[in-house]
Parts: sequence; C-alpha cells; structure tokens
Amino acid sequence: MSEIILTIEDVDLAELYGENDVKLNLLRKAFPDISITARGSNLKLSGEKKYTQLAKGKFEQMVRLLRERKNLPVQMVEELMLEGSAPFQTHLNDAAGKVLVHGVDGKIIRVKTLNQRKLVEASERNDVVFAVGPAGTGKTYTAVALAVRALKNRLVKKIILTRPAVEAGESLGYLPGDLKEKIDPYLRPLYDALDDMIPADKLKFFMETRVIEIAPLAYMRGRTLDNAFIILDEAQNTSSLQIKMFLTRLGPSAKAIITGDLTQIDLPMNTRSGLRKAIDILRGIEGITVIRLSVDDVVRHRLVKEVIKAFERDSEQQREQWEESQGRLPYRRQQVADEEE
Repeated sequence: MSEIILTIEDVDLAELYGENDVKLNLLRKAFPDISITARGSNLKLSGEKKYTQLAKGKFEQMVRLLRERKNLPVQMVEELMLEGSAPFQTHLNDAAGKVLVHGVDGKIIRVKTLNQRKLVEASERNDVVFAVGPAGTGKTYTAVALAVRALKNRLVKKIILTRPAVEAGESLGYLPGDLKEKIDPYLRPLYDALDDMIPADKLKFFMETRVIEIAPLAYMRGRTLDNAFIILDEAQNTSSLQIKMFLTRLGPSAKAIITGDLTQIDLPMNTRSGLRKAIDILRGIEGITVIRLSVDDVVRHRLVKEVIKAFERDSEQQREQWEESQGRLPYRRQQVADEEE
C-alpha cells in the first residue's frame, strides 16, 4: 500500500476540481483501484504504489495545465485521462509550450491536439496544406492563428480568408439586406477567429487597409495572390473548377491552407466536391500535403464527439443497407469473407 498527500497551491480549486467535482471524478474514474480524497488544499491518494504514482502524475499535469492556461476545460481532462501512450504525452508537453500567437487580452492561442500540431508543422514545411476533418476539430481556428502569426512575424504582407457562399438548407436570395449583408453571415466564423487574436481597433485598421481581406471565393477570380497567407475555408462546398481557380491564384511567395469537412457537403446532389477531387489528384506533389483530423481532435463540447460518432454509425448502416439492396456484400463483411478465404 502507498499513500501520497499532495498540497495544491496557487490555483483555483473550484476550477481544478470542476463543478460538482466533475474533473476530480474523471481522475477517480481513470484510477478505480485507488482511493482519491480531497480535503481543502490537500489531495490524498491511497492504494497500490504503481497506481498512486500514475494518478499523481496525471493530477500534477492537471495542475500544471491550469497554471499555464488559467483554465482547465473538462474536454482537456478527459483527453488527459483517456490517453496514456508516449506519443500523446509528448504531445501534451509540446502543445503546452507551442504558443501560436498571443491574442486579445493576453489570451494564449496554442495547439490542443496531436493532429492540430501536425497541421502546424505541415504548414511550416509546405506551401499548400489541406486540413480535412469533422466539425469542431479546430481546422479553421488553427489556420487563422497560423496566418496571424505569419503576419505578425512579417513573413507575409497580408491575410486573405475566403469561403464559398453555398447555402446549407437556406436560400441567399431570401435573406434581408444588400449583397454584403447577405454574404457576411457565411464569413462570420472567420471574423470570430480574428476577434480572438487581434484587438478590435487594429483589426479594423487592417480591414480598412486591406491587410486582411475576408471575401467570398467568387471574388478571387482573376487575381494573383502573392506575399499572402490564404485560407480557403469550407472547401468541401467548392466545385472542381472553383478549387482549381483558387489554387491557380497563388503567387510565388504565397502560402495556403484549405480546410473542409467531407461529411458536411452542401452542394447539389450528384455534384462531386472539388475538395475531394483535389486531394485525390494532387497527392504526391512536393509542397502539397494533407492532414486528416478525426473525432478525437474535437475541442468543442464533449457531446460533439458523440454526435459525430452517432452520425458516422448511421451513415455506415445506410451504406450497408444500400449495398445489400444492390445485391452486394457489405464492405465490412466482404473484408471478413476475403480474410477467411
């Protein structure tokens, strides 16, 4: 038996333990074979030595992250408890020290997951990066942070952020206002990310002087974009011609990140996503790379992961039902049959 008493100093215990001890209970759930008791600023761990030592390490990481970040999301504690592999531990240590940019009111913008870190490293090595993954994985936010960092470090002279203005079940024509007022809601996520990273007065100046441009993809036609960091967001809603048009705008000193979620395509039926085609045909070209984020990279509410998983299961079931209706053996069962042969 081993007993360890940890004294907690210089952190908010309410933030550390969470409302109704939700974060402390995640630690207890991760180590069910030991007793974890919190009394004031002391935490007592009792049980087999190897487990108390592991729990001590996890708890100390919680404290360290809270000290550095000034907050400790439940999502981060969940990841910390679930992941125990060496690569992830390396990621935690690196991510905590990998600051992308200092935002408004001293907010520190840093990578939060292993694949976000891969996106950062890929952008540093390549001029064109495709970042593909489900909603909530920080594709756009990380890309905007990289663009702001490049601008602050004077690696580029401007930032260009663009999206295809494709309706997601609504019609642009029925929205009130002029063209700008109709289009702006589609570009709002880009404004939101910038609001976190650049003070309002400076952002207004950058927008007025066109150091930062936010515009629909159609406005890119005919331009040459050089000395710029360019982000094409929601690229799953581009046609093949649109994404070709975008990629052929790049000047000699341009850098681009193309983000998209291939599970949320709002194009008309029977229209192939330009993002999917571009990834297929540009594979292997030096200077172009693809980073795939997954449900494990979701940094929004913990339920977002479950929602994505549920829809993925439903899509898989629908695909198998369609294959069976066509007289085909569902893909997964076909794999098993092939292995048995």
